[in-house]
Amino acid sequence: MKKRVISGVVLILILCVCLFASKITRVLFFFVAAYMCAWELSTNLEKMDVGCQLSVAFVYLAGQAFAVLLYPDIAVYCIWFVICVFLAMVFAVLRKEVKGGGTVVTIAALGYPCMQFAVIMAICVGEFWLETLILAFFSTWICDCFALLGGMKFGKTRIAPEISPHKTVEGSICGAAASLVAGALAWLLGRAFGGSFLSNSYRLIPLWGCLVISLASSTAGQLGDLAESLIKRMIGIKDFSNIIPGHGGMLDRADSLLFSIPLTYALVWLLVGTH
Repeated sequence: MKKRVISGVVLILILCVCLFASKITRVLFFFVAAYMCAWELSTNLEKMDVGCQLSVAFVYLAGQAFAVLLYPDIAVYCIWFVICVFLAMVFAVLRKEVKGGGTVVTIAALGYPCMQFAVIMAICVGEFWLETLILAFFSTWICDCFALLGGMKFGKTRIAPEISPHKTVEGSICGAAASLVAGALAWLLGRAFGGSFLSNSYRLIPLWGCLVISLASSTAGQLGDLAESLIKRMIGIKDFSNIIPGHGGMLDRADSLLFSIPLTYALVWLLVGTH
């Protein structure tokens, strides 16, 4: 537990420094995190004798990082993704790959987790990046904590025992309820600091909006956690790596956020970006 707390605090400090230092450090942080996740996935897939072209993932993520900083346009992002899918197939042809499903797995890896990180990098250079991350981080992390505590205290009904034997309906409800508190805290931050380090548009998000966004974000995070657990069960592993002491791998920590951050941004944009 001590290792888990210390490594968690260190990771949060690194995250905060990178987020607030500059636009470049924000993108760089998520680029590094994305490549670490792709490396973890590729390394574990090798245990199943399935090839994954990690170089294609690197090219895609690096190109996306440059694109969001130099050419922030959704058309550029889409075209770059298509190019990298084509690149994966060309590499397979050159290597005369006809067995093992390496190309299919590489394309799947571009879709998850690389594309989610690519979207997050784009969000980090957008107008509502800080509001989005505050709502997503608060709701996801608080939900995770109280889902764990609620499951230990009240958990009886398992959600998906074959996928994640320790997750329960009762714990999930506790986490979702706690995420409403996160929404209220985010709303208070908007009222206290909107117009200073937070944009004025943050004040336009009503309390009910923050509550709905937090609930939706935490729900997406829990589903993302289950999706990642499904992949681990398919591979036959407990954690993707031990890079983060007490937490497992980077993908083990990012799984919820890969789904909650994009959804949170979409909801924030619907509430304040269209006005």
